Amino acid sequence: MTSILTNTGAMAALQTLRSINSDMETTQNRISSGYRVETAADNAAYWSIATTMRSDNSALSTVEDALGLGAAKTDTAYTGLESAIDVMTEIKAKITASREPGVDKTKIDKELSELKNQLASIAESASFSGENWLYNTATAGMPTKEIVASFNRSTDGTVSLTTLNYTAADSVMIDTSSAGRGILTKDWPIVDEAGVTVGTYFLINADSTNPASGTEIELDEDTTDQQVDGMLNAVEKMLQQLTDSAANLGAVSSRIDLQTTFVSTLMDVIDKGVGRLVDADMDEESTRLKALQTQQQLGIQALSIANTNAQNILTLFQQ
Repeated sequence: MTSILTNTGAMAALQTLRSINSDMETTQNRISSGYRVETAADNAAYWSIATTMRSDNSALSTVEDALGLGAAKTDTAYTGLESAIDVMTEIKAKITASREPGVDKTKIDKELSELKNQLASIAESASFSGENWLYNTATAGMPTKEIVASFNRSTDGTVSLTTLNYTAADSVMIDTSSAGRGILTKDWPIVDEAGVTVGTYFLINADSTNPASGTEIELDEDTTDQQVDGMLNAVEKMLQQLTDSAANLGAVSSRIDLQTTFVSTLMDVIDKGVGRLVDADMDEESTRLKALQTQQQLGIQALSIANTNAQNILTLFQQ
């Protein structure tokens, strides 16, 4: 049946052309944006997962920055301790030299004074971003330092942060509030083989509010060999404490490096996972676009033919 009111062929061709144009618009949007799933309307489930994981990656990026800041603080403190160990080794050598007969202990003491000033300078200057783990002036003492290490999301959606903790009180060299909290300012009792305390010594007098009660390590012509031995043993204990603190800081620094590498790798893996869900396959979309362009041309041709068929009815009324 042929009708001048209803052109079924043109209607079918137009419907097909509209479908082709819609598919072409979708493909062109994917090519221009690079996304297969750009909005929730494209695929609500994938869009939701991708949005959440992008948010988590942003948090992980901040964690990476925090690890970098923590590494800088740790490295600064470690550098200070390493330098202090070198100076303490020199002090140890000077005190040992003072046992030699005929040595001018007064001159050695002047060298000790300069070395102690150097230790104080090291402790006070080992600061990064306003934090100093070697020099304390607070009444409450040096708190435990926390470094944000990771961002976690549990299976139920709960998020949390993991921190690396370092007991900074163990690395304080000088404490101006309470001398007993500083490695170089506190009293170090020296015990002989019989278990009797033969002396108590400290290295630096920081004019603390709560000062040490022992004897400052100083040399003069009246310093006895027994006192020199006591001072030497006290310096050795301080040196061991500094070495232990530096070892602990080194372990923390190594952990920070490992965690930084892990966080960086994790961010890359999350990006890849999100990409698999929402990124467009450009090879596939390019091929689809070529096919749709061909279909569009054919659809236009089919619509033109359908319209021409309707016009052919006029020939039936020609005489």
